[in-house]
Amino acid sequence: MAIPRPRPTTGDPKVDAVLEELLAVHGNGVPSGPGVSPAAKHPDANDDLIRSLLITALEMDKANIGRLELKIATQTMVEMLNAWEVFAPWADAAKVTIFGSARLPPGHPDYELAVDLGRRMGARNWMAITGAGPGIMTAGMEGIGVERAFGVNIQLPFEQQAAAIIAGDAKLATFKYFFTRKLTFMKETDAFAVFPGGYGTLDEAFELLTLVQTGKSYPVPIVLIDHPGSTYWRRWQDFIRSELLPAGMINPADLDLFLHTHSAEEAAEYLCAFYSCYHSLRFVGRRLILRLRSTLSDEGLAELNREFADLVVSGEIERVEATDIERRDGDNVDLPRLALRFNDRSFGRLVQLIHRINAVGGRAGAGAARGLLHDVAPDVPTGPGAVNGRADEPPSPPPGGPE
Repeated sequence: MAIPRPRPTTGDPKVDAVLEELLAVHGNGVPSGPGVSPAAKHPDANDDLIRSLLITALEMDKANIGRLELKIATQTMVEMLNAWEVFAPWADAAKVTIFGSARLPPGHPDYELAVDLGRRMGARNWMAITGAGPGIMTAGMEGIGVERAFGVNIQLPFEQQAAAIIAGDAKLATFKYFFTRKLTFMKETDAFAVFPGGYGTLDEAFELLTLVQTGKSYPVPIVLIDHPGSTYWRRWQDFIRSELLPAGMINPADLDLFLHTHSAEEAAEYLCAFYSCYHSLRFVGRRLILRLRSTLSDEGLAELNREFADLVVSGEIERVEATDIERRDGDNVDLPRLALRFNDRSFGRLVQLIHRINAVGGRAGAGAARGLLHDVAPDVPTGPGAVNGRADEPPSPPPGGPE
């Protein structure tokens, strides 16, 4: 069965006319502020997507979906809206998510390590996102300072309120559902630091690695960090290396999706270095576009093509100008770019490519990058050139044909 797609019309001319009138009367205002693309600032730029949302709601009613399902759908949309409103004023700022146990008290070596990491990331102009609870979450907020901290709180039967340090702050979002909370973590974050924790922390770590490994999320730097002498992440890695890797359940390159360290200084440098030359990516048609903070030399580009030819299905990694689609969306059009026809499966190797770009063109001690727009979800296909959900660019010519 094909993936369901949003419907542009209901098929009923009377209903479609009412929807058009509703959109015209209500409008969507004119958004402004950092991170808002030129297209989004146009009052009618997103009417097609708003129309699809309204049509989906009407289709739910038409399908006689039960009240429980409607309550889930409604609460999901409300929580997503609230989260986006919380983060919107700081859309342009780089953010690191700090995961870890809620049960580690002040004075524990991992708690103090989280404070140290938060302080170091704040000194490099990053902001931090935590689960807004006690333990490692509070430690991260203490280190970076509440003025630079977001809380993404989950209501539990035994715990309804966020930690005192973030309670009542405008940068706090509260969720009923774990899945909307996880979506917010992944969507709003540019880097992750994972400290020891229980089931919840391991769930977050494995889901994060799964999303990056499968390309369902954009590449991000991931640090697994615990205090010197701890065996937490070493034993976790022993399991990965002794069970998953020999059985072929992961690829060797998937081990480079993360760094394990006992040092807050090394962790901060690793997280920041990921954006020392590399900036962000998106797909345009069949090409993967990599935006850079600085231009690579000819020798550096040749090195990438030699080392990562296996990622390219045709042509090579090359310099390009901003595409029309990127200009339409205001996607950092002033930055230098590389493009390749990616094989759509080697995402561990893609992370290795980004590390190599930074080794060739980056610098130590880099601070936070601004406007890190990550986009691995191409526009919904609407034209005859749509292939695998990508309609922004015509299909490739046959092998051996002209480019």
